[in-house]
Amino acid sequence: MSLIRVFRSRKFSRSFRGTGALDEDDRRNGIGGGDGAEAGEDPAYGNGWSTMLPELLGEIIRRMEVSEERWPNRQNVVACAGVCKRWREMTREIVRSPSQSSKITFPSCLKEPGPRDSPYQCLIKRNKRTSTFYLYLALTPSFTDKGKFLLAARRYRRGANTEYIISLDAEDFSQGSNAYVGKLSSDFLGTNFTIYDSKPPHNGAKPSSCRASRRFTSKQICPQVPAGNFEVGHVSYKFNILKSRGPRRMACTMKCPFPLPGESSDNKNLDAADKTNDKEHVVASGYSMLKNKAPRWHEHLQCWCLNFHGRVTVASVKNFQLVATVDQSQPGGKGDEETVLLQFGKVADDTFTMDYRQPLSAFQAFAICLTSFGTKLACE
Repeated sequence: MSLIRVFRSRKFSRSFRGTGALDEDDRRNGIGGGDGAEAGEDPAYGNGWSTMLPELLGEIIRRMEVSEERWPNRQNVVACAGVCKRWREMTREIVRSPSQSSKITFPSCLKEPGPRDSPYQCLIKRNKRTSTFYLYLALTPSFTDKGKFLLAARRYRRGANTEYIISLDAEDFSQGSNAYVGKLSSDFLGTNFTIYDSKPPHNGAKPSSCRASRRFTSKQICPQVPAGNFEVGHVSYKFNILKSRGPRRMACTMKCPFPLPGESSDNKNLDAADKTNDKEHVVASGYSMLKNKAPRWHEHLQCWCLNFHGRVTVASVKNFQLVATVDQSQPGGKGDEETVLLQFGKVADDTFTMDYRQPLSAFQAFAICLTSFGTKLACE
């Protein structure tokens, strides 16, 4: 039986009962005893979970972190964080950030930089009928397996512009929803894009003042929900007025937060996006400037070629690889133009691969790849 089913059925061993007072979160969630307990609930259930010895609790979560490395088994680590407040805090201390552990565990990991050494391998599935795009974390080398769902985006026409709303929920694309992650907005020609984040990317960040960045058209109701979006990147495609041969040329400027020297964000990956004013979560705002890697012309095949290491199988003008010219997360701020930070390419009619690494996050990489969809007559 999985841990999630164990916690829901409450059939786990009750040998860790205690008599201490429950924390406020447990009472609010209805975990615990007293006169307010619902009929049929064990009054000592909340005490048993929340008063477990810290040493024993830490050992349980550490073993879970080591043994459950891949999805879908990694959902057991998420289940540990959802038991109660003490379990959540202990999980925050043990589970490391994606850049250190190379593991995506919580939704907040989607806005943290990927690993430095080896990229995350993902798949993007396109539904042309609904103009919806789905991002999955690849769990096997096969291009036909969906993998672990991460994000979804839907394309909308806003007058002369186009917007992609990005969400954690494959069915809910409302900007007022808790599942709303951010959006991508383009100009009339579809050659210049702005990436907006729903949460501040770093301490002290202020929402964009332009009208297109607002999440709500009416008066803000909840002060905890930002009324505006935060600019975190720009993507532009260069015009090809002379219609010369060659693929699209693109340039990206991304605002990539990274830990300050001497600081670590390994233990804050659970809800760093929700606690941007927490003094313990110290990050700086750095910029990374990316450009597409120039392909070479293959005389025998009569086409432009890039080495995608088997991750791209269909020739398409949408295929690209991005390298960094400026990367402030690196010593000296200079990028390595030989290391591919993001590559995107076609493997089937509506299936594409997306591989990314530090300093880009899954959200930023997905938004950049979305800019490749759609016709760009001025750039081809």
